[in-house]
Amino acid sequence: MIETKRLIIKPLSYDQLVKYTKCDNSLEQELNFNETSRTISPELKEAFEQTILPNVADESKNYLYSTLWTAISKAENKMIGDLCIVGEPNSGGEIEIGYGTYEEFQGKGYMTEIVAGIIVWAKTQSQVKSILASTDKTNIASFKVLEKNKFIKIGETETFYNWKLEMEKD
Repeated sequence: MIETKRLIIKPLSYDQLVKYTKCDNSLEQELNFNETSRTISPELKEAFEQTILPNVADESKNYLYSTLWTAISKAENKMIGDLCIVGEPNSGGEIEIGYGTYEEFQGKGYMTEIVAGIIVWAKTQSQVKSILASTDKTNIASFKVLEKNKFIKIGETETFYNWKLEMEKD
């Protein structure tokens, strides 16, 4: 678990992920959070079924690199967004992140704070040397999150910018 000024960032267990996918507030009830208006995109649902749940269930893997880290507003006791690390560090020590803020909480700096929290955590992981991320070229808010956290644009495709942050161990 990671704590920032306004947030608690909690990695979800396999059973909690299953409840998360139901979007019926059963996860919020289990964790004693206030209910939230959370939805899951078809892309995220597919990622859960094909990647996230199988990887979290695989006991040979460190689930912290595959699960969803949910962010809880301390003030509202509500889930406000999520971040996922896309697998364990590769041979070069790179991990990739993906993230999203629930609509009602966008534009308040929460995702910048969530990414900053994960960076602090990643610095404590000896095998992590850098963090990668990709943003849709039209998602200005998403790349501002990365720029504020000192990510550098390292490339682009037709539709995405690719970003990297080299870890400076404290």
